[in-house]
Amino acid sequence: MRRYLPDTFTVLLVCTVILASLLPIHGRYADVFDIATDIAIGLLFFLHGARLSRDTVVAGALHWRLHLTILLTTFCIFPLLGLAIGLIPTSVLAAPLYIGILFLCVLPSTVQSSIAFTSMAGGNVPAAIVAASGSNIFGMFLTPLLTGLVLSTTGGGGFSWEALQSILLQLMLPFVVGQILQPWIGNWIRSRKKLLMPVDRGSILMVVYLAFSEAVMEGLWHTFSLGDIAAVILVDMALLATVLCITMFGSRLLGFSKEDEITITFCGSKKSLASGVPMANAIFGNASSSVGAIVLPLMLFHQIQLMACAVIAQKYAARLKDKAEVKPLAA
Repeated sequence: MRRYLPDTFTVLLVCTVILASLLPIHGRYADVFDIATDIAIGLLFFLHGARLSRDTVVAGALHWRLHLTILLTTFCIFPLLGLAIGLIPTSVLAAPLYIGILFLCVLPSTVQSSIAFTSMAGGNVPAAIVAASGSNIFGMFLTPLLTGLVLSTTGGGGFSWEALQSILLQLMLPFVVGQILQPWIGNWIRSRKKLLMPVDRGSILMVVYLAFSEAVMEGLWHTFSLGDIAAVILVDMALLATVLCITMFGSRLLGFSKEDEITITFCGSKKSLASGVPMANAIFGNASSSVGAIVLPLMLFHQIQLMACAVIAQKYAARLKDKAEVKPLAA
């Protein structure tokens, strides 16, 4: 039963939202905290670049059919489903929350949890490492482009060169510097994963606190009701279930092996909170829309996908274990 409970990071996220609701930061303190948050985000993506081994990239990059399938799911199927969700009337799904759903749909896949679930289920781990990492690299360019595209189709705005420039400077540049220095510092960083984890988690919590502080000052909790939050949860669940079915059964129709099916299922169906929150801050930080309202669907989707994928990974692992036990008996 414990495995289905929220993890420590999710609990910290909830506590951060509560703190921002009760004690929102504002004024001069918010300006200083914003600068500190930008520095923490830059450090986060620098570490992501320094952690990724080039040997791993070369080893998994050759499986182009698998990577193309995951990228198409992440950056084509997801956005199309997001546009379809727009058929829901605003009386059911509030417009700012729908923008958050659209933004969720154009984000890259997760890295750590996609790899972890693939490994747990017995999938193609090297390919998962490359696919998830590649999704985040492409996402630095594709997410702002797709955000502008999908919002322009719904009358919510268009592409912004300033948003792309912000992402390139704040996220891509530190990542590239990390990759350049990876041969010298990569092993040291990977060997100190627990030591550097606070940077990974802390930067996200800082952005969430700042975003929700601004949202609370703008009247976030007076704007949305419990019914609005329930609607987002139901939409998130339906969206995830749809993509899980597409990736799982679609990979079988395309003739992928069971190991590749597992990799496609977990890497293609998940969305990155670690990349999404900083990107939302970069893209929507100067917009009239509340960043807090935009990242709320993503935060809810994050927990839903972890719970659902934990169950699916265990079922995959159990089937592999049963097959392993049957083979010796058959022999």
